[in-house]
Amino acid sequence: MPAVSPGHLALDPENPDILYGSTSSLWDARHSIEWGIKRIAALGLQGIEPYAKQVEDHRANPLALKEKFDEAGVTLIDVSNGSKGQSTNFIDPKETPKTIADHVAFARDFLQPFGCDMYKCNMGARPDNGPNSGTTDDQLKRLADTLNEIGRQTIEMGIRLAPHPHIWGPIERENEVRAMLDLTDPNYVWMTPDTGHLTLGGIDAVELMSEYLPRIAEVHLKDTYAKYRGNTSTPAKEQHLGASVYHNMGGGGVDFPAVMKMLRDRHFKGWVVFDMDGPREGDDGFDAIGGNIDLAIDDYLAHNVNYLRVILGVKLPPLG
Repeated sequence: MPAVSPGHLALDPENPDILYGSTSSLWDARHSIEWGIKRIAALGLQGIEPYAKQVEDHRANPLALKEKFDEAGVTLIDVSNGSKGQSTNFIDPKETPKTIADHVAFARDFLQPFGCDMYKCNMGARPDNGPNSGTTDDQLKRLADTLNEIGRQTIEMGIRLAPHPHIWGPIERENEVRAMLDLTDPNYVWMTPDTGHLTLGGIDAVELMSEYLPRIAEVHLKDTYAKYRGNTSTPAKEQHLGASVYHNMGGGGVDFPAVMKMLRDRHFKGWVVFDMDGPREGDDGFDAIGGNIDLAIDDYLAHNVNYLRVILGVKLPPLG
């Protein structure tokens, strides 16, 4: 597992091997990756995990983009899967050969030149097995086989495959997360847990992450509402489209002090990043800024950075 990258000062007050960053989810619909690099550097964070569309224009020349990251002192952690033309079906046997080939190619052609040591991936849409049905045992086995084969090839490049349990995907409830981990080879497959998605899936995030800590490559910080703790059914996607089930840190759904205490006490080595959706009408705080989307993006970034600094004690500079 990686220690603090060269050039990065330790930001955590107790565990110097935790690195802090952000995904591009907050801004990627409005701003370029170059904007993100400058803003993340100015906030004192250390890395970015972009969505694939953020780097699409740079796929042919990753080293030119790497120069921009290096100049700013910011690390490209990895790039979430879903790049143009890439298959993200991990279950259908007619699609999985392309899924494997596409993921291995992106790791080889883009992540490896950057020196990335992990690859976070979503796993496509949730199978339509009828109301209140989960992913079947056969589907879980095929998904695990697909992950194992991608991971077997990417680990030869020094890249750990880290699938991301996500509500409305094939791995959202606790039995499915456990099955994915139990059916995959720990030498080939890790995990990117998201505190918000675990909670929305009815999972105790601290308990599950503590149990599987050696399998965690990276942690996503996301909040939700307290009412979703311990739920027995995942909120419907239509509900989320009407009013976001996600929340900036401090929404009450996730016990972040407990999350960070576990990561610090167990000396987790790796990235902890916040992964917040971009603001939209009806979100807490958005209307208060007059509905200006660009101001809201910066306000959301500032809110979460302040939460890290003030509530969780991360040694980030005060906001200017």
